[in-house]
Amino acid sequence: MSTAETTGIKASNTLIYRRLMKYALPYWRLFIISTIGFALYAATEPVVVLIIQRIIDTLGGQNRDDIQYLPLAFVVLFLVRGLGSFLGNYYLARISGNVIHKLRCEIFNHYTLLPVSYFDNQNSGFLISRITNNVGEITRATTDSVRSVFREGFTALGLLGYLAYTNWKLSLVFLALAPIVMITVKYVGGRLKRLSKSMQSTIGDLTHITSELITGSRIVKGFGGEAYERQRFRESSLENRRQYRKLIMTLSLNNPLMQLLISFALAGMMYLALIMMKTSTAGEFVGFFTAAFLLPKPIRQLSDANSEILRGLAAAELLFEVLDEPKEIDNGHYEINRCQGKIEFKNLSFTYAGTTHPALNSINLTIEPGKTIALVGSSGSGKSTLINLLPRFYDYMQGEILIDDVPIQDYSLFSLRNQMSIVTQNVTLFNASVAENIAYGVLDSSERWQITQAAEDAYAMNFIENLPNGLDTEIGENGVKLSGGQRQRLAIARALLKDSPILILDEATSALDTESERYIQAALDRLMRGRTTIVVAHRLSTIENADSILVMEKGEIVEQGTHSELLARDGAYAKLYNLQFSDHAIT
Repeated sequence: MSTAETTGIKASNTLIYRRLMKYALPYWRLFIISTIGFALYAATEPVVVLIIQRIIDTLGGQNRDDIQYLPLAFVVLFLVRGLGSFLGNYYLARISGNVIHKLRCEIFNHYTLLPVSYFDNQNSGFLISRITNNVGEITRATTDSVRSVFREGFTALGLLGYLAYTNWKLSLVFLALAPIVMITVKYVGGRLKRLSKSMQSTIGDLTHITSELITGSRIVKGFGGEAYERQRFRESSLENRRQYRKLIMTLSLNNPLMQLLISFALAGMMYLALIMMKTSTAGEFVGFFTAAFLLPKPIRQLSDANSEILRGLAAAELLFEVLDEPKEIDNGHYEINRCQGKIEFKNLSFTYAGTTHPALNSINLTIEPGKTIALVGSSGSGKSTLINLLPRFYDYMQGEILIDDVPIQDYSLFSLRNQMSIVTQNVTLFNASVAENIAYGVLDSSERWQITQAAEDAYAMNFIENLPNGLDTEIGENGVKLSGGQRQRLAIARALLKDSPILILDEATSALDTESERYIQAALDRLMRGRTTIVVAHRLSTIENADSILVMEKGEIVEQGTHSELLARDGAYAKLYNLQFSDHAIT
């Protein structure tokens, strides 16, 4: 590795650690108490050596008047040592708990502010692993390692101070070893950081595969994918094991190497001491070598602490990458309680990042308040893209979208999205009660009677009343305890409770049985009254009464008109309709 690269890595580590320590700054008082505790703990080490020296000199001399107090000194010494250990460990652990809590919440909160496009391009396992595994790894940098740095650092300084006090010339042997130790620590630390990042990446893979198995268990079992998933997980776990072995190999070689270097220093010191300490007392001689042989332990642990800190920094670097991701653009200041519902698309074009072919091309459309517009077309024609641009899930660069003659970028995101209710084919429900799923988000302050009324209007109360606890029944992850039709009616109840002037229905009745569709269509008819509605339709029979139907192909509107007008034209819509009708007839 070049000098420039090494300098860059060192600067990067320093910046990351400084940024991480900013989370600990509010707890500086606790840090001072912890530092005092570790200083007390470390001070006992050279004092033990002094007591041993005193005992040996006393036994070898004639004056033994104060020897009876030495056992008491040991008791007091270990009381102080215990107090220092408690203060240091407890208050540092409190700081670490606070830092991890703040980081975890900040990452999660940042997730809620990131644009949809970010999640489109990310592996869900990695995103989950950032909050679980990576934040846990930071404990190494904020608690375990810092504890070792202060406790063992103070201990090493205390023992070196004693050695220098006893014979400063001999103590220079250890100082001569310092550059070699630093070079070794630096090399091992850099390798550990790289391996730690690889380890955390493989853990993200494991989390992602496990998450997919859990959420898609029915598909896995239905299509016999168990062996494939087991093999996929096994390969990912083997890669994790390979990285772990490299990590352990590096850690395992680090300690013997450090001990070998220190043994050379001790051997040299012993040889010189036999020559230079001829006039010293037996107590001084034993005390000096006791301190010298106690010194390798804190030095070794300082080396280990450096390695752990770098592993924590590798995790922190990945977290800060997430925190540095730009938030959704929300520069609009226009606020409105309830819009009229007029929507205009003017020369709107849109291309997804990383693609060259536009998803939408020169769309021009005006929807008057209270009118229903249906979008039909084959898969990939641009229907979903158009409705995703309206609430600004994606930001377009060409053309304009206006609501009540105001560009949607001028609205604040909260105000813009508050004007819309969205019901999709793939309903998202949460592991909470029925009532909490209906009154979700900004609706959580709704009265009980309002929730009940919304459920009744969505024709959902007829099955809710049969649940064990009615509206208070927990429905499992993503409503797993409910049927598709029941989940859809809860989504409609949520939209009814929100009572927004603009309604977006994205294939809301697709793939439902006849009875469920009958209930849901009745609920949707009620939901659509008096609202500007955009319907993405899969079943053309559900949009025959729309005020206008738009046929889309390759990101463009190729036909527009009422159901009867389009059939009379015998164009693209008529072909779609006749094809679907003939399919049903055959069925």
